[in-house]
Amino acid sequence: MSSSLGATASLPSPASVTSAQGVTARPWRPPLQWLWAWPFPLAVLLLWHLSSVWGWAPEQVLPPPAQVFRTFADMVASGEIWANLQISLVRVFTGFGIGLLGGLVLGSVMGLLPTARDYLYPLFKAFAQVPVIGWLPLLMLLVGIDEALKFLLIAKATLVPVTLNTCQGIQGVPNRFIEVAKVYGFTRRQMLTRVVFPAATAPIWNGVRYGLTHAWLALVVVELLASSEGIGFLIVYGRQLFQLDVVLASVLAVGIVGLAIDKLLSLAEAWLLRWRKPGL
Repeated sequence: MSSSLGATASLPSPASVTSAQGVTARPWRPPLQWLWAWPFPLAVLLLWHLSSVWGWAPEQVLPPPAQVFRTFADMVASGEIWANLQISLVRVFTGFGIGLLGGLVLGSVMGLLPTARDYLYPLFKAFAQVPVIGWLPLLMLLVGIDEALKFLLIAKATLVPVTLNTCQGIQGVPNRFIEVAKVYGFTRRQMLTRVVFPAATAPIWNGVRYGLTHAWLALVVVELLASSEGIGFLIVYGRQLFQLDVVLASVLAVGIVGLAIDKLLSLAEAWLLRWRKPGL
């Protein structure tokens, strides 16, 4: 009996089972696990439909789902959604590019140079605590309400997560990697290109994903407040005319595009980090 108990206690857990090559096996997942993501949104959609059927909320305040989807389809067919989305995407990727470049440079400097980090990090943290909307009045006085305002606010939204994740990713590189590289006589350039930045790729890429997500959110806020075109302007335009179906259709477009961007970044991350072993 004691031997059987000992054998049972020595069995590895499913998460720690390794293959013959030594690669940690991923835990088994149900093939239809994605179905668990649908009950809640379907319940919300049903509740929305019932509220319109039973008159819980006036249609002027909460249009029925069928009307919103028809409006969305009409706006897509007429090209109204596409034209405004094109303007918004140009703005978001321009601002994102500016913030990404600045964040990578600033984060790398603070991550690699302790002296620079001591001087810059406290000031940057204070800068990061001010939300995007807090900079709007000052920037409106400095650059007006044209495209430069939107680019700068989107760049600020991108800069913060990219900088912080880049700095933390570089600082988080294990010392044993550096020590092995020194043993092999790596130059400083080789140390950066073959050890530091490859080891920090995952956290840096997380910063890129968060940066683009924040850029998209900042775009909508900026267009709500200071724009005459774009997907955020459509929301304001629908509210001003009290066309709530246009407002909700525009919100639906924002959600679809945001989800598509996140999925594309997730696929890019899987390709970029394809060298990692499963389970690591």
